[in-house]
Amino acid sequence: MQALEHRIPPPVVGALVAAAMWFLSQLPPQLPIPETVKWVLVGSLALAGVTFDLLGLLAFHRSRTTINPLQPGKASALVTSGVYTVTRNPMYLGMALLLTAWALYLSSLWPFVGPVLFVLYIGRFQIVPEERILRGLFGREYSAYAARVRRWL
Repeated sequence: MQALEHRIPPPVVGALVAAAMWFLSQLPPQLPIPETVKWVLVGSLALAGVTFDLLGLLAFHRSRTTINPLQPGKASALVTSGVYTVTRNPMYLGMALLLTAWALYLSSLWPFVGPVLFVLYIGRFQIVPEERILRGLFGREYSAYAARVRRWL
């Protein structure tokens, strides 16, 4: 299983999951979500997702550390400020929220499996190995940070 660790860029994983969700949306049952409710929820979740993604990227940029999720060992700084005081993984959280918005937009039951699979995959093959590397790089500082800030929310 370690062969999948840090191999597929998380945005690619998200795009593949989103495509699979679209195919699954063709299967019954369809969800009778009132249009106004659907658009308010989709818009809110999408806005929250994009916000988490952008704030995470901005914090990395300000700290002048790598944003490449396939090479966390190249991190030059431990980012713990801004959105990173709320979640240790704002960019992955943002992607999960965008996938949830997509599932709502598709208005079918089966696409809701997508965000769950994304979270499980990213947790196992991206986050857990990242945390192992960050503990090696930043030691007690990372352990203290991980103890005070949740992985997701």
